[in-house]
Amino acid sequence: MADNKIKKVVLAYSGGLDTSIIIPWLKENYDNCEVIAVSGNVGQGTELDGLEEKAIKTGASKLYIEDLNKEFVEEYVFPTVKAGAVYEGKYLLGTSFARPIIAKRLVEIAKKEGADAICHGCTGKGNDQVRFELAIKAYAPDMKIIAPWRTWEFKSREEEIAYAEKMNIPLKINRETNYSKDKNLWHLSHEGLDLEDPANEPMYNKEGFLEMGVSPEMAPDKPEYVTLSFEKGIATKLNGEEVGSVELIEKLNEIGGRNGVGITDIVENRLVGMKARGVYETPGGTILYAAHDKLEEICLDKDTLHYKKNLANTFADLVYDGKWYTPLREAMSAFVDSTQEYVTGEVKLKLYKGNIIDAGVTSPYSLYDEEIATFDEDEVYDQNDSAGFINLFGLPIKVRAKKGLIK
Repeated sequence: MADNKIKKVVLAYSGGLDTSIIIPWLKENYDNCEVIAVSGNVGQGTELDGLEEKAIKTGASKLYIEDLNKEFVEEYVFPTVKAGAVYEGKYLLGTSFARPIIAKRLVEIAKKEGADAICHGCTGKGNDQVRFELAIKAYAPDMKIIAPWRTWEFKSREEEIAYAEKMNIPLKINRETNYSKDKNLWHLSHEGLDLEDPANEPMYNKEGFLEMGVSPEMAPDKPEYVTLSFEKGIATKLNGEEVGSVELIEKLNEIGGRNGVGITDIVENRLVGMKARGVYETPGGTILYAAHDKLEEICLDKDTLHYKKNLANTFADLVYDGKWYTPLREAMSAFVDSTQEYVTGEVKLKLYKGNIIDAGVTSPYSLYDEEIATFDEDEVYDQNDSAGFINLFGLPIKVRAKKGLIK
């Protein structure tokens, strides 16, 4: 297996089970190569605590911890929210759009360090291997990529744990709580164990399962209101106060979390062909999507709104499939940006036990005209005009009927 040409490897390092054992595994299998660990900070929080000491202790020569939070939110999260992109109607793409930015930074560091290869800990069954490698190909098309899960001797997470114990590598998990998790500023995913059977209800109220909030049953009995102000599709104020992009997501996570908002249970179609079940916590993101959608209701004309919703599915597929750095995604983002020119205004939402309830929306560019829409008497809409409209609109149906073609 060893490639004697590989002397220095840059590893995407999270400190979780997979990447913890990859460092000694690389050194064993690639002639004691130098391993440079890189952690892209996209909001993992306490998961980064003690990471440098752990990486060095397990064999890495150094650890880069790169703060990518602001870039992550403004250049990846916000464009996806503006597009209204939701994968298969439920998944808010938390892992999907975090991978390209991390992979891009991996390439930058690999070039800086003169590395021979980039390594990731993604499994051969998952989507992340595709997302990482497409991004690496975009910025370093000739870079060697090492994916241990495709070649190493371990066949399960239990065998990985046994190897970690053998190598005296400390882990924050055990065999009983060994969910596969991915956490960032936007979300937390849970996979594995009892969740692998879709017949099992997730244990939301089990201590330690939910980390970003509470279950709807445990949320307060009193609703909480939240107001978001947008400028050209981007939320700029929370409850009337200006807030930075990262802080916005953090505060929305707190608000949504305590109200049981944003818990999703989905059996999704993975890019690699299988169906997989996961539970996602996205409290702040769920609020942000809801508010943005509500504002578009009054700011976008019918044709643009409908076309944009169709485009959103394709945009979500591209993000999910790891095709962030592609001409089509960039062109779609350009279109989306043009639709957001007048998506400015204020949205009020009521949060109650996992529910998000519309509570009011205003915009200086609202296309809603109360005088036209009213059921009361008005002087701007001639209802007699509708007769001629219906005659022309229904003409094709009338012609087919007269020809006896309607079954």
